[in-house]
Amino acid sequence: MKPAAIVCLFVALIQAADGQPAQERGEIRVFRAGEQAGAAAPAQRFTGTAHIDSAFQAPAPVRTTFARVVFQPGARTAWHAHALGQTLVVTAGRGLVQAWGAAAVEIRAGDIVWIPPGVKHWHGAARDSAMTHAALQERIEDGGVEWMEPVSDSQYEQAHQRESAAPAPAARQRPSQAAIGDFAPKLADLTDNVLYADVWARPQLSRRDRSLATVAALIAMNRPDQLRSHLRIAVQNGLTREELIEAITHLAFYAGWPSAVTAIGVAREVLGQ
Repeated sequence: MKPAAIVCLFVALIQAADGQPAQERGEIRVFRAGEQAGAAAPAQRFTGTAHIDSAFQAPAPVRTTFARVVFQPGARTAWHAHALGQTLVVTAGRGLVQAWGAAAVEIRAGDIVWIPPGVKHWHGAARDSAMTHAALQERIEDGGVEWMEPVSDSQYEQAHQRESAAPAPAARQRPSQAAIGDFAPKLADLTDNVLYADVWARPQLSRRDRSLATVAALIAMNRPDQLRSHLRIAVQNGLTREELIEAITHLAFYAGWPSAVTAIGVAREVLGQ
């Protein structure tokens, strides 16, 4: 084949490839924040103010669909069921999820919720907190989801009452109660009911981000005793051992080497357990 013909053939192949969708060419595509248009959640399927911040459906033959939903306080879905189940990843705030005939369960930022196929359920924000979650499920020919009646105000209030009445497990006792509750009960009360129950529950930052900010501040101020307990909380809130060690390494250049070395010693003690 002559060189000119080879060039023409090569150009034709490029043009043909450019006419194919990205997924058919096997390319990775990044959908940037803001590319997916948001919309108000449909009133026939939601009660209260909710916004579908972004929605995505993978191209065939993949059946995965995704939506990030922002619920304002008191907002919730109607009762519904998914033929192939659903996974919720709570990214901000606090809410409830409830299966038909079962007690409601509180969900918070960082929690992952699995709803089995065919289970009638609802999910939404708490009455005093917004909540954002990512919802992942699979579609089938008829859509794969059956929408049912709205969650009534009385059902919603009963869900809060039943969830509030459930005894808190002993393992969830605040560190301040165990550390200072018997000696300084008011300080422990302020720590539990103002700092942790109010400030830490605000939806503007996830608990994971609040842990990272708190750990960074304690490293910078060289507070090893408080750092010890907050490293444990950080792990519970989703930070990994590698992320925490990297944060300490990064802070060495800003908070000083002695503070970083002290923090590494505390981290070795806590994260090595």
